[in-house]
Amino acid sequence: MELHIGCIPGDGIGPEIVGEARKVLDRVAEKFGHTIQYTEILLGGASIDVHGVPLTEEAIEAAKSSDAVLMGSIGGDANTSPWYKLPPQKRPEAGLLAIRKALGLFANLRPAVLYDELAGACPLKEEISKAGFDMMIMRELTGGLYFGERKTTVENGVRTAVDTLTYNENEIRRIAIKAFDIAMKRRKKVTSVDKANVLDSSRLWRDVVNEVAKDYPQVELSHMLVDNCAMQLVKDPAQFDVILTENMFGDILSDEASMVTGSIGMLASASLNDTSFGLYEPSHGSAPDIAGKDIANPIATILSASMMLRYSFDLSAEADAVDNAVKQVLKDGYRTSDIMSEGCKKVGCREMGTLLAERI
Repeated sequence: MELHIGCIPGDGIGPEIVGEARKVLDRVAEKFGHTIQYTEILLGGASIDVHGVPLTEEAIEAAKSSDAVLMGSIGGDANTSPWYKLPPQKRPEAGLLAIRKALGLFANLRPAVLYDELAGACPLKEEISKAGFDMMIMRELTGGLYFGERKTTVENGVRTAVDTLTYNENEIRRIAIKAFDIAMKRRKKVTSVDKANVLDSSRLWRDVVNEVAKDYPQVELSHMLVDNCAMQLVKDPAQFDVILTENMFGDILSDEASMVTGSIGMLASASLNDTSFGLYEPSHGSAPDIAGKDIANPIATILSASMMLRYSFDLSAEADAVDNAVKQVLKDGYRTSDIMSEGCKKVGCREMGTLLAERI
């Protein structure tokens, strides 16, 4: 199979961690008999330095011409970088928002996995962390409260702000279908999170999710109110497989879920459109203070590449090989500085990538 991958190195540690992800992908291609064609795309500060803007039309077209896009981290130090003296619409992060919109990326996937070897970093009680967990937060990315009509008025000296939470059934249906499709590749369980006891939008959400569920009889569906879900994430995270929810709830819950893993350096993410196309990136930032020092943790980017193999190319065996390599390297006691613990062997970014590639 020939894989056409758009590659956005990005800023800060981005080029380093993307380089190690490519090293692992190249080993996967060699092992499983694929070929990979990379197209490098400038975005963020790297694009500003060359083109004066964070995203060009040429970059958008290059991304659209790819089967999937692998991205590093975008942005720099807001206090010292000249990029942040520009107007907001010309800063690095504006390019990220623009490419998500241009590619129609409405489904955000953020896995939260607690590896046995990193259980000591989990802030939850030992009896909870011992059970481990492996969940996927599926967040609707382009609708809801963040994109509804908003205004602030002043009447009789009193300021009033209004934000509108709007969803139509088509927006709900397409994210629900994605969630059920992904559940079919996992443990076949979907927990749909809403506030249906209060909000009309949530009642519509629940109705449409129930309709979609009829097409997936193999998947177990349950509904949970968002406040209860927030509690259950710290009480019994192992109960969850795929959590499906709207934009604002997903924003909050995905951050909560990521924190209970104990390490942001391990957190992958993906944003998908209504085809098999996706943009895959680590959840962490560009860490400009450690850029070029060979100490960044590339695992989140490599796990994002694994998600790309699984969800954009439907290569489950190849994705499993990457995931298993990560588990084996951790089991063998290798750690980058951010996840280092007593008795382990500290390695740099490049060596971690090499170790992972060797275990494919």
